[in-house]
Amino acid sequence: MRKPFIAGNWKMNTNGAGAKALASGLVGQLSEIDSVDVAVCPPSVYLQSVAKALSSSNIALGAQNMYFESNGAYTGETSAEMLKDVCCTYVIVGHSERRHVLGETDEMVNKKVSTAIGAGLLPILCVGELLEQRQGEETEAVVSRQIKAGLAGLSAEKVEAVTVAYEPVWAIGTGLTATPEQAQEVHLMIRKLLAEIYSESVAADIRIQYGGSAKPGNTAELMACPDVDGLLVGGASLKVDDFAAMIKTVV
Repeated sequence: MRKPFIAGNWKMNTNGAGAKALASGLVGQLSEIDSVDVAVCPPSVYLQSVAKALSSSNIALGAQNMYFESNGAYTGETSAEMLKDVCCTYVIVGHSERRHVLGETDEMVNKKVSTAIGAGLLPILCVGELLEQRQGEETEAVVSRQIKAGLAGLSAEKVEAVTVAYEPVWAIGTGLTATPEQAQEVHLMIRKLLAEIYSESVAADIRIQYGGSAKPGNTAELMACPDVDGLLVGGASLKVDDFAAMIKTVV
């Protein structure tokens, strides 16, 4: 049975005091919950302070991005080893904003996934289609390409470290949300693809999150889908009560 996994992506939001208060507030509300894996992914400059706030809890720390080299002349980048050094467990890789705003390629995403696993981090591999791609009935082709490219070269053993997050780009920050039926359709397609690439047992074990304007009001219906194993939450994760309510809905 796949354990539900809900992660909050704070994106480029909060400040030092706000990040600490948000983390501390979540610890206060979620300290006794262990039936759901929970992680928060603050901006990199606040990772250490958030790690300290989470230290007495079972809430994991994640980063929003990383580079695929261990060290060197890569100004502004952060390595997997650096993230481990500040107590990160997870790292988001290939988020749509990294792909479509900042120009990350499938090849770069693949390198990051592989590097993260090699360093002992658990990558959250994001995949998803643009609005025009959905309207053009290209969802399966786009998501399949991103999955195959993102996992290229990974053995069945290594891929077990990966969480896949399906994020329809047209539903991120727009107020639009995929219906439960739309989400389930793509999640099932992803699981079938994983079975083709690896095996039925590997596909059955990998968790697939939904990310796209998830909020307290739609958590229950999304999580009721048999192949939706969790949520990658944006805006709602910036409010203690909203994010905690989503997690408590799943308990």
